[in-house]
Amino acid sequence: MWGRIIENRHSRPDIKYTPIHSSKRDNTSSSEVPHSTFSDDELIDITPANNIRLRTMVSMEEGAASPNGNYVREFDPEATDVIEIQYLENKGGISFSGMTDTSDDIPGIGQYEDFHTIDWQRDIARDRMRHRYIIKKRQNSICDLIKGAHDAWSGWLCVLLVGLITGCVAGVIDIGSSWMTDLKFGICPQAFWLNREQCCWSSSETTFDSKNCSQWRTWSEILGSSREGAFAYIISYFFYVSWALLFAALAASLVRMFAPYACGSGIPEIKTILSGFIIRGYLGKWTLIIKSVGIMLSVSAGLTLGKEGPMVHIASCIGNILSYLFPKYGRNEAKKREILSAAAAAGVSVAFGAPIGGVLFSLEEVSYYFPLKTLWRSFFCALIAAFILRSINPFGNEHSVLFFVEYNKPWIFFELIPFILLGIMGGFVGTLFIKANLYWCRYRKFSKLGQYPVAEVLIVTLVTAVIAYPNPYTRMNMSELIYLLFSQCGISNSDPLCDYNRNFTDVNSAIEIAAAGPGVYQAVWLLILTFVMKFGLFIFTFGIKVPCGLFIPSLCLGAIMGRIVGIGMEQLAYHYPKIWIFSGECSTGANCITPGLYAMVGAAALLGGVTRMTVSLVVIMFELTGGVRYIVPLMCAAMASKWVGDALGRAGIYDAHIALNGYPFLDSKDEFQHTTLAADVMQPKRNETLSVITQDTMTVEDIETLLKETEHNGYPVVVSKESQYLVGFVLRRDLNLAIANAKRMIEGITSNSLVLFTSSNAVVQNLGPPPLKLKKILDMAPITVTDQTPMETVVDMFRKLGLRQTLVTHNGRLLGVITKKDVLRHIKQMDNEDPSTVLFN
Repeated sequence: MWGRIIENRHSRPDIKYTPIHSSKRDNTSSSEVPHSTFSDDELIDITPANNIRLRTMVSMEEGAASPNGNYVREFDPEATDVIEIQYLENKGGISFSGMTDTSDDIPGIGQYEDFHTIDWQRDIARDRMRHRYIIKKRQNSICDLIKGAHDAWSGWLCVLLVGLITGCVAGVIDIGSSWMTDLKFGICPQAFWLNREQCCWSSSETTFDSKNCSQWRTWSEILGSSREGAFAYIISYFFYVSWALLFAALAASLVRMFAPYACGSGIPEIKTILSGFIIRGYLGKWTLIIKSVGIMLSVSAGLTLGKEGPMVHIASCIGNILSYLFPKYGRNEAKKREILSAAAAAGVSVAFGAPIGGVLFSLEEVSYYFPLKTLWRSFFCALIAAFILRSINPFGNEHSVLFFVEYNKPWIFFELIPFILLGIMGGFVGTLFIKANLYWCRYRKFSKLGQYPVAEVLIVTLVTAVIAYPNPYTRMNMSELIYLLFSQCGISNSDPLCDYNRNFTDVNSAIEIAAAGPGVYQAVWLLILTFVMKFGLFIFTFGIKVPCGLFIPSLCLGAIMGRIVGIGMEQLAYHYPKIWIFSGECSTGANCITPGLYAMVGAAALLGGVTRMTVSLVVIMFELTGGVRYIVPLMCAAMASKWVGDALGRAGIYDAHIALNGYPFLDSKDEFQHTTLAADVMQPKRNETLSVITQDTMTVEDIETLLKETEHNGYPVVVSKESQYLVGFVLRRDLNLAIANAKRMIEGITSNSLVLFTSSNAVVQNLGPPPLKLKKILDMAPITVTDQTPMETVVDMFRKLGLRQTLVTHNGRLLGVITKKDVLRHIKQMDNEDPSTVLFN
């Protein structure tokens, strides 16, 4: 068939096509073929530009002359409109400036080594070309149409599965940790799989209290003693400590033997992974299993930690594993991170029963690349996860969180002063915790203590259990303590915190303000002691080699702080109702001050001081408690906490641990304010030799020698050693794979074979071995800057484009390379910090 090709608004009837050798590597000789017909609408985004090579997919009409379906059109390299059109009918290959989907040719091309940074631009470009190819093929047949529809919906299907499984796993973890926590106190003989509350549901008592629930048996009763008395206390104390040590030892041993990555919170590493870093195994199946079991054990051991941070890690593991069911995400690291962002939102959603807060947490605190479609998918994933958890109903109430409270009193304007004061206290205490915890973690890392992780866990557990049991507020589960501190005192509340001299005549009437009884003052002293003990234990616990989060301990400490301030304000209003700030509000005798509200604000303040969250923190708190009308107090406390925390120390706890571990993380919130240039940072320096590959003069042996003598992750390809004009950039891993594959698959390839990165068809001398053509692994559009580019611009490019490296040129000639690691070291150096703390490539 005869036809034409439209380009630059005029026909080019003199087109010559040269067949590309197929994957079978046949030796078909080059031959000219008649002009093949291309319909005008089949040209996709062909925009030739001066000296720019653009490869794009086109398809040929049926019946077009095609010996093997593969044609390349070539022009004179000196022409101003250099353009290549590659048709790969048989293999469905996709090419864009050297970024070819050659996974069928060379296994492993396009993937990354462990502890390396991904190339966002290359991965996103590969996905765009794959997408265009699928859209183009969609018109060919019903099968291709179904494939296209599957590709379009695969993202939604993947996040749906992530939400479903995350909700189920969270329900199992909540039920399991609740049962094992109660196991330290006793057991339900009739049905041992029930926890204390579920065991007492069958009891005829009207109130739930372990003291008057006959169905639940304490360990002292199991051993034939009474529930009260000195002997019963000793037996209960012994079993409490023994179960705690057993759970902690099991958790630490599982982590050490099967999944070392399952320890800690996981959020610092998730942030680093989402910024484009590869940590193989961190989101694997063993990490998922051990983290899920380990968090139940460590929470049940009574350690000062929570399961909310690890839930983000667990959900991200689920997202990573499920993404391999969809090649669109499993084979593309940049696309996979869209699924991981949605999974992180689902993790917070099930941890707190706060789907909107989970999405905002993923956006504000965790994710690095968050396009609009990822926002919607994260919202959907968090919604599904919260719905599944609500269906499982692990807490046995009508809400999906343990400490849902409702206040019926609005806040008063003058209360903003104590709320802001709580924010200031939260920022101060949070920064104090960060500095103390970092000091201890650094000491653990560089001392002999780090060599005995299980022993450290057992020591911390033993100390925690021994000092926690005598105090009723440290003995109880932290979630129960938070619920108690958030709660408003009512007629059914028998805790000493509610020992007020009140006259309850009508259950439905408003609770009048009253003087605090001796139980309240005793409870306040116990709470102060609890705060000091838990704060000290929190410093030593966060970072030990078991799964551990910091949301619940932070909320607990903040709630204690807020409740004490709230009781103080309440008694001040009772004793001095005529003061001008209370007049008109508290002089009627109604309860104008709600101490539980102060506990909620204090909890938000301290969590904000530790993590430096703002928007997501406020949303999580009002979703967590149902206190929508208290958004303004929460906002005031969160802002005050962040300002004070930032004034005392820049980094939140997650960023501080990222820096401590030396992960290559470029924080988008930080500003680079120095006046250095790209020439000051590039490697090598001006008087040193740059390792390069020439486009057509080096042999396989030369390339292999270069790979052995240097450790760079990639090499610039230049025209020649003399001119140093840039042709493209090739990755070390791709070079190794391509050479190994060629030696295995292509006959005649020896150490003396020339390595060609050009598409030239110049006849190679017949006496020598056949050349090795590697243009398909060459990135022909690497990001470049000039040597006079300000480093402020370079840092912005690395942050916003997610670069792995950029090449430095001068008048078109290559001078050097700047990698992400070089940028991080330079930032450390400019901030007078040790640049050697950046450990990974």
